[in-house]
Amino acid sequence: MPISHGSSSKHGSNAQLLNSDINSSASSAKPSRLVIILTLASSISGFMFGYDTGYISSALVQIGTDLSNKILTNGEKEFITSATSLGAFIGAFISGIWANLVGRKRVLLASNVVFVVGTIIQLAAKTVWTMIAGRFVLGLAVGVASLIAPLMLSELAPAKYRGRLIVTNVIFITGGQLVAYFINWGLTRVAHGWRISVGLCMVPPVIQFVLFWFLPDTPRYYIMKGKLDRAREVVRKTHHSPTEDFVTAIIEDMVAANSNVPGKGPLQQAWNSIKLIHTNPANFRALILACGLQGIQQFTGFNSLMYFSATIFETIGFKNATAVSIIVAATNFVFTGIALCIVDQVGRRRILLWSLPFMCGSLVVCAIAFHFLGVEFSSGADVVVKTTGISGWGIVVIIGMVMFVASYAIGIGNSAWIGVELFSDVNVRSAGAMYSAATNWAGSLVIASTFLTMLERITPTGTFSFFAGLCAVSFVFVYFLLPEVAGLELEETTEFLSHGFNVKQASKLSRERKRNSKFIKRRPAA
Repeated sequence: MPISHGSSSKHGSNAQLLNSDINSSASSAKPSRLVIILTLASSISGFMFGYDTGYISSALVQIGTDLSNKILTNGEKEFITSATSLGAFIGAFISGIWANLVGRKRVLLASNVVFVVGTIIQLAAKTVWTMIAGRFVLGLAVGVASLIAPLMLSELAPAKYRGRLIVTNVIFITGGQLVAYFINWGLTRVAHGWRISVGLCMVPPVIQFVLFWFLPDTPRYYIMKGKLDRAREVVRKTHHSPTEDFVTAIIEDMVAANSNVPGKGPLQQAWNSIKLIHTNPANFRALILACGLQGIQQFTGFNSLMYFSATIFETIGFKNATAVSIIVAATNFVFTGIALCIVDQVGRRRILLWSLPFMCGSLVVCAIAFHFLGVEFSSGADVVVKTTGISGWGIVVIIGMVMFVASYAIGIGNSAWIGVELFSDVNVRSAGAMYSAATNWAGSLVIASTFLTMLERITPTGTFSFFAGLCAVSFVFVYFLLPEVAGLELEETTEFLSHGFNVKQASKLSRERKRNSKFIKRRPAA
């Protein structure tokens, strides 16, 4: 049954605006110690996610004849790589349901166990299909982590710092990739070194399991389960010396936003939650935006460009593919760090409106350069490079790739994961995060399974021109549909999405909140 949250959102907004001292404590203070600890602990999931995607590219080269006593075919490499995406797709759906049933924390702890099991299977693998099975099991855990980490951060972080704290998880993803590339670089000449890099996958989940065993779940989950005292305790610890009036106002807003999905049992409630996200106009618009952002992240060509980067660098004189990966990963890491510093001040929408045109332009530059480089793909054959050695067009491709990775990292690379904050109803937020993460992994699976075919059928120039076109379409999507929610409470977003996307109104309120926050910060203490 559709439920309106407009009144609850207004209640929360008015409570904060009328109580300036309460608002001051919330908006001017830095994140509390508990928020920082929870952010770092949750972001270990991002590190595991990044490390897994980083080590496999070099591991496939280093495996040699270790699996089934033969060199891996291209098809077997694709199966090994895509097994994780398939597992992550399924894991995202499973965890989205269970996050409401047993809690965000317990689902995350379970994913740590699954992650270790998947790693052990890979370590013991002697055949290709055992390795594929291990990658699939590990993918289940990766899918859970990709959903739960941003979900928990969106529910725990104060509004002013929510974007930055969620982007912290993305920094851990890119950091995990960078660490994996450095480790693989060091193990290049070590016999069976790939098993060492795989075995190191067990370290982060063990650390996260130990940390989260002693940490609380989110206050919004406790409210959903009727544990108001526990929620009140967590709110006190996630803000700096909050007054009881402030804590009460926060709890009342969360209780008002809790739609109490009907159902005789947890499974029926989960199903009703899924139905609610489709039947409530505000929830459905949030779903369109969250899934749209994840689709933009995957279908604008970032992963595809990464797959092809080693070949391009080789054409202009670089021979070490792992070193190339380090350059690309380092660019991604550095500009994600820049996004961390500016995302809440500049805003998600504005960053995307600036970064997407740069992505589009970079892809066009690469497409033109590919045309003159003379790189061709043929069915059943390896890449045929007509021109080798350092060339002007090769340099242009390098510049285009770096520009693309930088603009991707500062924009949609992190903004896609912030999309979960668009769901203000605690009962549909995990379902929304489920759809969002599943969209990401479905896109990853599609790109991984079609990219080589695209290069063969429509040429590299046509492929990257196609991705450039998708960047242009993405810009239109963001410009007309994505409201700015930086600085707004989670419970307020539904008010804007109930009767349309209300891009202008949301952006106006976001700017007002930033001005008020700056005024409060400068105002001398009474």
